Amino acid sequence: MSDTSLIASGQIAMQSAQVAPRLGRVDSAAKAEKVAQDFEAFFLGQMLQPMFKSLNVEPPFGGGSAEEIWRSMMVDEMGKAMAKAGGIGIAASVKREILRMQESN
Repeated sequence: MSDTSLIASGQIAMQSAQVAPRLGRVDSAAKAEKVAQDFEAFFLGQMLQPMFKSLNVEPPFGGGSAEEIWRSMMVDEMGKAMAKAGGIGIAASVKREILRMQESN
């Protein structure tokens, strides 16, 4: 993923965060934490995707569309596991921002 697409992804995420208060408030800190952890899991999964695309697959079991789907799902689950284990600190910042935005409305 290029720097430009990462910046675009971040801008889309921030726009979504700005729209979220109009769509409905997150009722509690626990819900805000869940949303923030889900966001971090998605972000980490997207960061891991390029790393796994560069791996060579070995015959007779590697390659094909099924392997691409499996690899994509595996990387998403790795992102979820990393976020659940504490992640890299994105969830805490996102949760803080969600709660701050709710207080200002």
